[in-house]
Amino acid sequence: MTDSKDLYPVLERIASALEKLSPQPQSLPDLSLADAYVWQTDPDILEAVEEVNRIDFDLLKGIDRQRESLLNNTLRFVEGYPANNALLWGARGTGKSSIVKSVHDKVNSLAEKNNFKKVTLVEIHREDIPSLPRLLKILKTSERPCILFCDDLSFDSQDDTYKSLKAVLEGGIEGRPKNVLFYATSNRRHLMARDMIENERSSAIHTSEATEENVSLSDRFGLWLGFHNCDQDTFFAMIEGYVEKYGIKIDRDALHAEAREWSVTRGSRSGRVAWQFIQDLAGRMSIKIQ
Repeated sequence: MTDSKDLYPVLERIASALEKLSPQPQSLPDLSLADAYVWQTDPDILEAVEEVNRIDFDLLKGIDRQRESLLNNTLRFVEGYPANNALLWGARGTGKSSIVKSVHDKVNSLAEKNNFKKVTLVEIHREDIPSLPRLLKILKTSERPCILFCDDLSFDSQDDTYKSLKAVLEGGIEGRPKNVLFYATSNRRHLMARDMIENERSSAIHTSEATEENVSLSDRFGLWLGFHNCDQDTFFAMIEGYVEKYGIKIDRDALHAEAREWSVTRGSRSGRVAWQFIQDLAGRMSIKIQ
């Protein structure tokens, strides 16, 4: 019979091997260390963002109603009152993502003056939506209110991850944590391609039920904000706001003429086109802008 003492080294090696194979418990991140994070998967980690790429709140021209609506919704949320998930939809370059980042900064500047908690902005990429439940388990442990932000959210045919998103937003047993609000931007009002909705409608026995199933995801967002290309006067107001902000010295008529030509070459007028023009103008005039 083998002496039990001889088994001790073997058992110790087995125990050591099992410890190496077992997953190490992950420590929960301290979300007070930064105001913004990006969610990364494989492995799951919240990566702190030291400086958010944003535009000053007051420089958002032509979208005053959308700006104030999202600001008020966010303020109610951080102050502990009921607030809605928000869907910002519309044309490209019209300020959808810019307004989310600017409102985040505005709310945190007001928090310092009004003695309420700062809000943490957490960006999740479209392709990481299936990992959303794991992220929410982390966020709900934080004492800070969190805005979960997904830019350019949309779904195409053969993509059923929207069903899990629906459950997380409102429909599941747990729903979303009380300290988390979901903001998303999209070029599509109902988040799904028209041909995707039409295909399911044509193949369904009850077409109204198929359509309702597909638009029910956008219905999970209580606040809808539409964004559209701006008119020329609003475009000029955007340009002039940037010129004043960065101290660019240029004749007003010359500024308008150059801005008009720039928008014609781009085929549109939007906040993104205005910012690109200002970058070109400042570069040509050897002016640094932050």
